Formats: sequence, C-alpha cells, structure tokens
Amino acid sequence: MPVWAPSARRVGLVVIGQETTQEVDMLASPTHPGWWVAPYDLDDGTRYLLRPDHGPALPDPRSALQPEGVDGPSQVVDTTAWDRTLWTDSSWAGRELVGSVVYELHVGTFTPAGTLDGVIERLPYLAELGVDMVELMPLAGFPGRAGWGYDGVDLWAVHEAYGGPQALARLVDAAHAHGLGVCLDVVYNHLGPARNHLGAFGPYFTDAHRTPWGQAVNYDQAGSDQVRAFVIDSALRWLRDFHVDALRLDAIHAIHDDSPRHVLAEMADAVHALGAELGRPLGLVAESDLNDVGVITPTDAPAPAAVPSLGMDAQWADDVHHALHVRLTGERQGYYEDFAAPGAFTKAYGRVFLHDGIL
Repeated sequence: MPVWAPSARRVGLVVIGQETTQEVDMLASPTHPGWWVAPYDLDDGTRYLLRPDHGPALPDPRSALQPEGVDGPSQVVDTTAWDRTLWTDSSWAGRELVGSVVYELHVGTFTPAGTLDGVIERLPYLAELGVDMVELMPLAGFPGRAGWGYDGVDLWAVHEAYGGPQALARLVDAAHAHGLGVCLDVVYNHLGPARNHLGAFGPYFTDAHRTPWGQAVNYDQAGSDQVRAFVIDSALRWLRDFHVDALRLDAIHAIHDDSPRHVLAEMADAVHALGAELGRPLGLVAESDLNDVGVITPTDAPAPAAVPSLGMDAQWADDVHHALHVRLTGERQGYYEDFAAPGAFTKAYGRVFLHDGIL
C-alpha cells in the first residue's frame, strides 16, 4: 500500500493490532520518486495510519474504508477476494448511459435504513418503474454520519455509515441482476473543508485558482502529475473494482486546468479504454454551467468553441432543470429569474441551453 509524499523525509506506517500498535518506517521507492512503500504486505482487514515525517498519524489518502470515521485509521480492503465470494454478474453486458432513464437517489434518505443494503430492497420497485440506471449521490467518506456527500474528504472510500465498500459491491451486483446499471456521483472539483488531510502528504491543492469552496485541486501546477493520477485512478477504480457503469462528475466548471491536456480529457480516454478492455460500455456525464459543446466533443476532435474537447458522453442539463422548475413551482428568485422569461422553457427544453450566446 504505497503512498505519495514527495516532500517527506520519512513516512511511518502505524499498524494497529488487536492488542498492540507498531510503527515501522516505509521505504522510499527506488523507481518512483516521491512514493513510499510498506516493508511488508498488510492482510485484508488490517487497520493502519500513515505518519509523514514526525507529524500526526493520518489516514491513507487512498483508503478504501474508514471504519472509525475520517480521522481514524484506514482499513485494508482486498477487492480481488470478491471475485470468489461476492460477484455474480459475470454475464452483465453493461448499460449505455446515453438514452437511459436515470433515477438519482441519496442513499441516506432513500430508505428508512439509510444504507446501501437498504437500497437493494427497493431495486425491484425501480426496475418495475422503468428505470435503466440508478444514480447514487456521492459516497466518498465525509465527517459525521449524514450529509449530501458533496464535501467528501476520502475520495477512495465508501462512507462507513452507508455500509462501506463491500455494501456498494453488493448493491451493484444486485442492480445488475435486476437489469439496472449503476452511476456514481463523484466530486473532483474540491474536497470538504473539515478533516481534509491530503495537504499533509503533498501539493494536492493550489492557490493559482479558486473555487466557490476555497482552494482548487492542483491539476496544473508543480506536482500535479500525481494529483491527476490520484483522481483518474479513483475514477477507474469505481468502474473496474466495483463494476460501476458510469460516473456523474460534479460541477466540472470548477475543475481548473490550464495544462496542455485537460485532466478530464485524460480521464475520458482512460475510462473508454477500460471499457474496451472490460467489454462493456462505461459512461461519463458532466455537470457543467459552461454551456459549451466542447464538454461532449470527442477528445480526438478539434474543440468547436472555448472549452477544450473533454470527451464526456453526456452533459447534465441544468438549464432544462431550471426551466422546468420555474414552470412547475413559479419560483423566480436568483438565477431562476432568467428562466421565467417568455420562451425560456421552450428554448431550454428544445435546445438544451438557454444561455447560448444567442438572444
């Protein structure tokens, strides 16, 4: 279980046993500068912390499970063992994102149980309703038990209160058995402000850009290569190890990247290559307020407008939502005001973008 800590002179591995806790030095990788590796393999279920230099012991940035919360120890999760013990969806051919009827749900409030296993109980209802794909709002670990999930701080973990990573695998497997695809909502534009420990390991954030939530994730400054890999590897892991069919990328207009190749274009190519390898379609849908077709232009095609060709398969149509919201509720405050104008609903519903530079 390697960790990237490029400025550290030492990284301690704190292994937490049932009766004793032991700290050993991790080894600097001779082939990958800035990376540290454990001196021995940790068994599935082992709890551990990482200590950059002589600071506090912290969770692993790539932790799959935080059984005691986001400040507690990480736990090793061997997803390869699930091939023998969990998965039954070997015949699943996948589900195309484009053209699917998507049902968005929040795991914590969708059932009285508020868990991923609770969602499994409702899958027959969703299938009978005519749903093609279930979209789960963000599951990344965040402080406390309840929340919308958009301020996650453990991007590789499944929130323990929802049941943890194995519960997500059970849900995906059960969904596939009902003919339902699964889309996971992921947030790569910022991390939550509370209990976010990534900065102690490396330059994950930058002041070169700002977001509505504070510091931007470092996609284009010094050290950004490994930050980009951290996010792209996370996306691929949901699709490969958890058999998820699609990802919904939150607010990509707040993903700032001035490098020659945008991180989302790199992600799109990696996801589509994985789909070809696995033999099933994998989709990416982006929430964007840029109103630019470059978002869904293939990465090997010239950008038709200001936004580079990002290769997303679909775009979250906020203008359609806003126009429909105004029509149904009559609300006209804030940004809804524009959508109350004569002809706004017709234009948004027929042409997707209300704000498209054309009066």
